[in-house]
This record gives sequence, C-alpha cells and structure tokens, in this order.
Amino acid sequence: MMSRCLFFFVFGIVIQLSHGIEFNVTKDGKLCLYANLELTFSVTYEDLDNQTQTAVFALTDDANSTKSTCDAKNSMLMLNFGEGHAFSITFSKIEEVYEADVVTFTYNLGDPVHFPNSKSKEPTVARGLLDIKNIGMDTCYSCKSEDLIESGDVNMTLWDVQIQAFISDGNKSSEISSCPADEPISSTTAAPNATTTTVPTTLAPNTTTLAPNTTTLAPNTTTLAPNTTTLAPNTTTLAPNTTTMPVPTTTPVPTLPVPSTGNYSIRTENGTVCLLANFGLRIGIKGEEMNLDPNMANVSGSCGVNSSELTLASKKMTIRFTFTNDTKKFRLHDLNISVSTSSGNFSVENSSLNLWEASIGSSYMCNKEQTFNITDTLSIHTFSLHVQPFGVNKGVFSTAEECLADGESFLVPIAVGVALLVLILIVLLAYFIGRRRSMATGYQSF
Repeated sequence: MMSRCLFFFVFGIVIQLSHGIEFNVTKDGKLCLYANLELTFSVTYEDLDNQTQTAVFALTDDANSTKSTCDAKNSMLMLNFGEGHAFSITFSKIEEVYEADVVTFTYNLGDPVHFPNSKSKEPTVARGLLDIKNIGMDTCYSCKSEDLIESGDVNMTLWDVQIQAFISDGNKSSEISSCPADEPISSTTAAPNATTTTVPTTLAPNTTTLAPNTTTLAPNTTTLAPNTTTLAPNTTTLAPNTTTMPVPTTTPVPTLPVPSTGNYSIRTENGTVCLLANFGLRIGIKGEEMNLDPNMANVSGSCGVNSSELTLASKKMTIRFTFTNDTKKFRLHDLNISVSTSSGNFSVENSSLNLWEASIGSSYMCNKEQTFNITDTLSIHTFSLHVQPFGVNKGVFSTAEECLADGESFLVPIAVGVALLVLILIVLLAYFIGRRRSMATGYQSF
C-alpha cells in the first residue's frame, strides 16, 4: 500500500534494483509512464592522437526522468545522467494501442570520465528505432532479451525492459505483452506410423466334398484355323505444344497527395516564441517516398544565439533541422533523418548544408515546391515553406526574403507586360510615321 502511495507524490523517482533502474513519471500526481530497464552504450570516438577509441558504459544510477513528458497522444521518457548525457524514447498513441517511435541518445564528448582525451568536446546525437509496436492500452511491454540499436558510431543495448506508456488510472498494469524474442519456440513432434493388422481368431473348418470321378473322353476332332492376325498401323498424332505464358502486369505506384502544411513553433523557458516554421514535407529515401503528417508529429527543439534546432518526430520518421547564423545571415546547416520504411530502418545526416538562407531579422519563404538532394539516398521536398529560426518578434514572421523560384514566377508576367508595351509603342510609332508621310505627300500634290 505504501509503495502505491509513492506513485502519486513523487515525480521522476529512480530506484536501483538488481534487474535494472526503475523510473516513475507522474502528471497531476498520477503515474502516467513507467519504465524499468538495463541499458549500455558503446561509442566510437577519436582521441587527441587521431586514434579511434571505444567507450563502453552503462546507464548510471544517477539517471533521472524529471524532463519526461506525458500527453494525450505523445509521451517521452527522457533520462538524463552523467555529465551532459541524455537518453530518450518517444511514444505515440494510435486509437487503442501505443508504440515507440524514436530513440535518441545525446552524449557529451567533453566528459573526461567516459571519453578521456577526446578530440571533440561537443555534444553529439545518435538516433534509432525501437521495435515496440501495437501494445494494447493498459498493457505493460516486457522484453528480457537483448535489443541492439545501431546508429553510426553508437550501439545501444537494452534488456530486462518493462515499459508502459499512457497509463490511464495511475497504476502500472499487471497485463504483460512480451516481445517476440521472449516468446517460446513451439516444436512439432510427428507421431510414429503405427499400422495395425487384425487377424481373425476363428478359422472355419474345411467342408469341401468331392464328387465321384465320371469323366468321359470324346473322339479327337480338333481343327486349327489359319493365323489371320492383322496389326493396325500406328496412327497416334501428337498435338502441338500450345502453352501460353501469362503477360506480367505492372501495378502503377500511387502518386502521393501534396503533404499538409504544418505550423511549428519553439518557445523559450519564459514562453516567448523563438523559432517559427511552416511547411509541408515529403522525403524520398531508397526509392520510397512518404509525407510527414503534421497532425501526428511531436514537436521539440531549442533556440540559441548561433544555433537553433527543430525536431519533428512521427510514427515512421524523426527529422532534426539545425540552423546556424554568422550574425548577418542564417541558413539550414544540418539535417538528420531517421526513418522506418518497407526496406528497413535508416538514419541519414548531412552537416554541411547551405540552404534556406536569409538575413538575420528576416524570414525565408518559398511557396513553390522545392527538391533538395541531401545525400545520394535521401531527398526532401518542401511545399509552402516559411521559416525564421532567429530574431522572432511578437510571435510572428518578419519580412520574407523569397526564393529564386518564387521570384521567377513574377518575372514571366513582367516580361509579358514589357513585351506588350514595346509592341504597342512600335505600332504607335509606325502609325505616326505613316501619317506624317501621307501628309507630306498631300502638300507636294499642291
């Protein structure tokens, strides 16, 4: 009874158990998210001598879940530990089931305990996907088996996991949904063939009665007929091979509709809007395209003096936009995408971009569809794009600097108008020249 009461009064309690670390996340005094897990990390990094090192460490017992969140459709387990390290899992609710979306691990290479002599001192982010799907509401997910998540230089291994998101009544459920790796393997044993033969137990006595032998021989009058056997000629006819192979039909790939425009904003700790972004987004990866549904996206991010971030996490993809500025102009500098497709899970990043550039104090706008090739395997398509990652005043966009594609749309009517004006001037000029000549001819006739 006492342990149940603790659920209601303690936010983000961490209890070190023999089989893992337990986290209780509460909202309005009630348990809303529960987790108990073991977690280790393996990170490859470069030291001061340009040598590759590997750091292996576990989630430490100073981990806390105070920055975790619970909402109606999206929740996040955020575990902060050590010197600037954080591990998070986002969850989404879809009707009567919930599932995990994206795993994010932020590690601080400036931590001398875990990354001694590291060449870089910057925080680094790794993302992956956790296979927790279709878990019924008021059901706790359990997986004792190891689950390895690979993301570039980082390997994350979870085991002895118990997680329940979107707890409705404030109590962890006793109903368990086990992962496929924990399910027992069923084996089928074939029964041996057993043939049974029934033998009659009683034999009837032999009662055959022989009649007396009264055979009479007739005189020999046998006549042999001549051999008149005639063989019919072989008239078998083979039908020609008329097998027809079916012609394969190609099913056309359905065209995706134009993605809905999402309106996103990031606020500072005091509630002031510091980043604005409106756009529709489609990504293409490994030949497969998908739209981002803004209604299913979990929005997060941060605003800094020289760098701002916008992260959008949905069921199938997580996209992080990183903007930088040089005191005069801002631009999209880094794009990181983790996505789950029919071909598998992929994580792609390009940290040397120079897109969506505009002056500080202005916003960037492009209404026309734009396509950007981020890597050899990833492209993004934007629709009705309008962003301002720095210098937002009163929560509204500043004057927009438009993209070249929008500028070209104005050039066409301007060019047509100029051409018509020139044509009119030529016609008028020809008219006046013709009139003056006709008048001069009239004077000469007198």
